[in-house]
Amino acid sequence: MIELYGTLGPACADRRTLAKMFEEGMSGMRLNLSHGGLSHSTGMLQEFEAAAKPWPRRRLMIDLQGPELRIGDESSPILLVDKEEFFFSSETFSLPAIVLEVLEKGDELLLDDGRISCTVTGKEVKKTRVMVRTGGMLKARKNIKVVGKDVHGASLTSQDIENIKLAKSFHVNEVMCPFVTTARQLIQTRAALEQHGCGDFRIFAKIENKEGMRHLEEILSLADVIVIARGDLGNDMPLWELPAAQKEIEEKCLAAGKEFLVVTQMLASMTQNPVPTRAELLDIFNAVLDGASALMLTNETAEGKYPDKAMMYLRRTAQEAKKWQKGGINHD
Repeated sequence: MIELYGTLGPACADRRTLAKMFEEGMSGMRLNLSHGGLSHSTGMLQEFEAAAKPWPRRRLMIDLQGPELRIGDESSPILLVDKEEFFFSSETFSLPAIVLEVLEKGDELLLDDGRISCTVTGKEVKKTRVMVRTGGMLKARKNIKVVGKDVHGASLTSQDIENIKLAKSFHVNEVMCPFVTTARQLIQTRAALEQHGCGDFRIFAKIENKEGMRHLEEILSLADVIVIARGDLGNDMPLWELPAAQKEIEEKCLAAGKEFLVVTQMLASMTQNPVPTRAELLDIFNAVLDGASALMLTNETAEGKYPDKAMMYLRRTAQEAKKWQKGGINHD
């Protein structure tokens, strides 16, 4: 059966909800470490361990910080309003130094997987002025993309190394590497895992931009699973090109005999609604028919109102796709 992952967060961080998610078919859980380390997630992980006891094959995956760029955490959430000015600064949200180095007037910024977009209108010593094009509630540590510029951080941050050192003690058994664009990143990650007693971990390589797609051939041989991470991948191209990009990655994985996972907005409407859209269910169904070995929910379980129901819809739709593959579905 296909592997089904949730993402650990406040909405599901109690053993009762997590137990329901396992009962609904969840294979494992992803912990996003972009917002903090393993030691800061002890409470949630204890709840996960308690819920996972009857499920000995459960998976716990850490999603490293890696080269993904994020805004700072100086402020509480701020509402950005369409066609109004906003200042990125040490008093609101700071921008990464590597972004500030390349930023120019007229550059377009995409934040929080493209949900918010701004145009740079000016740079000062301690402030960057932008005009909000598509507004929304901006929260700390959300990802940022400078459209048309390949700007990345280090393959492994110091925080990543610390989390790898702690991984075994927290019963982690898989690692996800963001923004993989070269084989070198995976070689460095594998070396760090082996150095700290985690050589048996599966490595999931996230393809999140066109650069990663261009170097997919060299990445395939070093990753255990390829992750089609449609959030940032969709930020790196016009959105109408994203479906073809997903199909291209899938075809190359199948040709190489490499497993792949599909993620991002699988059931996005269920962060607020108890029932998904028909289009979301078709997306899940088609991902399974295309050969995905795993599917993952993110905000749906980490922040959504219905984490266990979302897992139920994910599992049942994937099951229906498997039935279809085996010879169709009887609707009598």
